[in-house]
Amino acid sequence: MEVFEDEYIITLFHAEKQEQRAFRLLVNQYKERLYWHIRKILIGHEDTDDVLQNVFVKIWQGLKEFRYESKLFTWMYRIATNEALNFLNEKRRKVYGSTDEISTWLEDTLVSDHYFSGDEIQRELQRAILTLSDRQRLVFNMKYFDDLSYEDMAQILGVAVGTLKATYYNAVKKIEANLKIVDTLNG
Repeated sequence: MEVFEDEYIITLFHAEKQEQRAFRLLVNQYKERLYWHIRKILIGHEDTDDVLQNVFVKIWQGLKEFRYESKLFTWMYRIATNEALNFLNEKRRKVYGSTDEISTWLEDTLVSDHYFSGDEIQRELQRAILTLSDRQRLVFNMKYFDDLSYEDMAQILGVAVGTLKATYYNAVKKIEANLKIVDTLNG
């Protein structure tokens, strides 16, 4: 797949009768990265697909006003992050009512997800990640799996770099502790 510069896509989007083509390029270029970012938050494939569609609708609606106050990528990541967290908050509010119950639901989704292709070690890591708060889980996933810089994460989340570093450190320590407990139980 050919990769296009963000500036080219935006310029094409603003060109007469080129919005559809530019948007197709954008979707093709970013859909997989955004999908996996959302998937790490929501765990399940079906929910991720639904949220990803909403994300691209919001991107389409906001693209005309995009002014490079941030990178296109971080702007889209912020939309994806907000949509995924809004989905979880709505699910928590309407169905579950508490963080513990939503965490259990996410873990059940992980266990029953026939799209999950990892081994038992990867499943245990995901279970440990699910013990984190939403913020810690988000920061951990963005740093560990997506390899985003703290500066990009700060733009996406609107949080100071120092706060993100502390959040990541605490998340890693909590995951390590949970994995040691699992290892002790299985040992």
